[in-house]
Amino acid sequence: MVSFRVDDDDVRRVDEWANRLHVDRTTLLRDALTAYLARLAGEHDAAAYQRQPFTDEELALAAAEDWGPAEDWSDLAAWLDERDATRS
Repeated sequence: MVSFRVDDDDVRRVDEWANRLHVDRTTLLRDALTAYLARLAGEHDAAAYQRQPFTDEELALAAAEDWGPAEDWSDLAAWLDERDATRS
């Protein structure tokens, strides 16, 4: 459990948002803290990447997501229909 003091204006705003979102004050504050900690972690990750970017070896498979299918089979059904029509 964590306990801390908050200015009266902030308490009022927390209560307003909790009412708008139909959650209790504790849930709102817990979610806000979680989001803030995630933001701090992201900023830390970004700073770490700037200090030491990925190596070529680490990026080697990044292009794989751009490969797509080896062949385009989207027109196969139309080709089969045309082929079958000419056989009849």
